[in-house]
Amino acid sequence: MMFVDSHCHLEMESYKADRDAVIQKCIDEGMQYVLTVGTEESYFPAVVELVDKYTFIYGAVGIHPHNAADFNDGTEKAIKKITAHKKIVGYGEVGLDFFKNYSPRDIQKKIFARQLWLAGTLSLPVIVHSRDAKNETVEILKSEYPSGHGVIHCFSYDRAAAKEFLDMGFYISIPGTVTYKTAGALREAVRYIPHERLLAETDAPFLTPVPHRGKRNVPWYVKITIAAIAAELKISTERTAGVLRDNFARLFLKK
Repeated sequence: MMFVDSHCHLEMESYKADRDAVIQKCIDEGMQYVLTVGTEESYFPAVVELVDKYTFIYGAVGIHPHNAADFNDGTEKAIKKITAHKKIVGYGEVGLDFFKNYSPRDIQKKIFARQLWLAGTLSLPVIVHSRDAKNETVEILKSEYPSGHGVIHCFSYDRAAAKEFLDMGFYISIPGTVTYKTAGALREAVRYIPHERLLAETDAPFLTPVPHRGKRNVPWYVKITIAAIAAELKISTERTAGVLRDNFARLFLKK
């Protein structure tokens, strides 16, 4: 079986001490594709270094809503330059986070809209972060990004919200939280989402699935998430992994 982690952060400090060993373990565990996502400008060089060094790792760059206040013309120029790299295949993650509010909400909205426009001009699928901001996310996407070319990363809402994003054309990515006891609404959404619009992710080093919750997350734990998705879809893990791999390749690799 070949597995895909559609969203992680291998460039982050959490892997500083053992990054190469973690990546070798990904290979040993049968990972076919891994997408590592640089969320602030300081991470961009490390993303490029990883995609150049490892054939199965691809990258995305963008400014996370936590860092929206740091976005400026220089950031935009850096993003335009780095996205010319053939293995930078997505723009993000960008969006709204009204749970943490590390950047003011009005700035988050402004920079989200700006980056959606930029993703469109670069013809890259956008990776959307939305936490405690469903209505505002939907409103901005409908206004600024009608193509729906991209993915709702780390989906944390319910079936009704899934329908809104699907109707716009987005893929929906399921994180390891699907294994949590409290994730009944997420599991219901998984059952509702068409198979061809599903992705799976770890968001490593965050959101570690059960039974490893509380420890650092790693990309091969996506197997646990895929098995949980398969259980909800009532099909085999092998078949589910194949469907998710094909979805990833279609969205990000144009295969």
